[in-house]
Amino acid sequence: MTRVAAKRRGNAARLGLMAVPVAFFAVFFAYPVAAIVARGMKVDGVWQFGRVGEVLAQPDVRQVLWFTTWQALVSTGLTLLVALPGAYVLARFDFPGRQLLRAVVTVPFVLPTVVVGTAFMAVVGRGGLLDDLWGVRLDTTVWAILLAHVFFNYAVVVRTVGGLWSQLDPRQEEAARMLGASRFAAWRSITLPALAPAVSAAALMVFLFTFTSFGVVQILGGPTFSTLEVEIYRQTSEIFDLSTAAVLTMIQFAAVGAILALHAWTVRRRESALRMVDAAVTARRPRGAGQWALLGSVVAVVAVLILLPLGVLVERSLGAAGLGYYRALTRDDGGVFLVAPIEAVGNSLRYALAATVIAVVIGGLAAAALTRRDAGRLVRGFDALLMLPLGVSAVTVGFGFLIALDEPPLDLRASWILVPLAQALVGVPFVVRTMLPVLRAVDGRLREAAAVLGASPWRAWREVDLPMVRRALLIAAGFAFAVSLGEFGATVFIARPDNPTLPVAVARLLGRPGELNYGQAMALSTILMIVCAVALLLLERLRTDRSGEF
Repeated sequence: MTRVAAKRRGNAARLGLMAVPVAFFAVFFAYPVAAIVARGMKVDGVWQFGRVGEVLAQPDVRQVLWFTTWQALVSTGLTLLVALPGAYVLARFDFPGRQLLRAVVTVPFVLPTVVVGTAFMAVVGRGGLLDDLWGVRLDTTVWAILLAHVFFNYAVVVRTVGGLWSQLDPRQEEAARMLGASRFAAWRSITLPALAPAVSAAALMVFLFTFTSFGVVQILGGPTFSTLEVEIYRQTSEIFDLSTAAVLTMIQFAAVGAILALHAWTVRRRESALRMVDAAVTARRPRGAGQWALLGSVVAVVAVLILLPLGVLVERSLGAAGLGYYRALTRDDGGVFLVAPIEAVGNSLRYALAATVIAVVIGGLAAAALTRRDAGRLVRGFDALLMLPLGVSAVTVGFGFLIALDEPPLDLRASWILVPLAQALVGVPFVVRTMLPVLRAVDGRLREAAAVLGASPWRAWREVDLPMVRRALLIAAGFAFAVSLGEFGATVFIARPDNPTLPVAVARLLGRPGELNYGQAMALSTILMIVCAVALLLLERLRTDRSGEF
């Protein structure tokens, strides 16, 4: 077989690999979203595009759009301001407990948003730590939302910017210093331009996550504040105005598409600008009082911003009754659920495991199809498609499942698989983003040599790629499991009352008055936090230098 024939065979195999993920996203993402939009925008089979102008003319909707945008901008700016020093410390300093600190700052990102909201409610809400100590309450204020967003997205900046920072060659900046440049001038002229693509990519991802924020705003904002995602949920489940919800979904879809297009451009710039060096060379023990003070300040920020809310969450779950709230989880009192709340733990684990299998299969095939850097526009568009579930309304997807998947051969409303399918949509992008850098690091000539020798694409993958990406595959599975475990926006619609998931159970308990319901919500949140933290610590032991970035 000639090299040209092998290349053609590889291109055909790549298209074949794309077929399964494309079909999956078409059936379980595009179709439900299109169904819910069509249900709201069509009257007697005719599209009512004039409804867009009518909805945008409503003062309440304009207020929602304004709040969604400005809080996302402020959240992004605050996250960069707080997290960039942490990215530098973890990238350039070598100190005892470095891996533990890296794991700690990543825990919030894999926590469900309802747990994040619950943790901050325990600090700033009624009866929270600040209320007990000084009589200060920040719930139903924008400050609680902004702080929770910084808490949740701190790891995005640390992992994205710090991952690149640790692989930049420090000798270039040292050479500039030797030629007479000041420390700041050398950093501004050499390091900052190299970091700019990573900073831009991290900022866009933080903006995306805060622009589409749901659980945090719903719990901490109360009825006062509403993002697009919260308003879509309200219009869909409380007011039953599908027309307005459809317009808001289209607006959010357009905004997310623009953000993802910018993000894809910054990622390509980051990859082209990267000059790889051994990360161990760039990390050195802190020198002088200034560097030790910087390290201390980062540890202090992590302690106050991340560890304090999580610690207060655990303390509130114990309360004055010790393990009383945990014991109450085993009782079926017929109140909030049809089953004992503790059964939500088993439900969530089963759903998350099934979602992980689906996400790893679909995401693995997609990552293999995207391996070549010189892919055309079709493949780059496919890459952008895989990221859409991170930004498109999960509420719309969940409600769309109920509307679209209700007829044979896809009548899944009564099937348990509906929840894992929705969770897998969120897990696939993390699988792709984790595996793709590692797959691209594999020398393509090895695959070509295997093809020339007659190996099928499957055998080439099994013999060449799989041994090199096995650790990245395990890391991808871990991230998919963690994010599936915490999916809330879609699951809140499709989880059955007799099979609630942990995030749904927490949200329902918080929505009911009474000290017992509040304590049980804190207990379930603590259990969910511990499961996610254990999964993350296992991931850190498997993490490679080029995997695990967002």
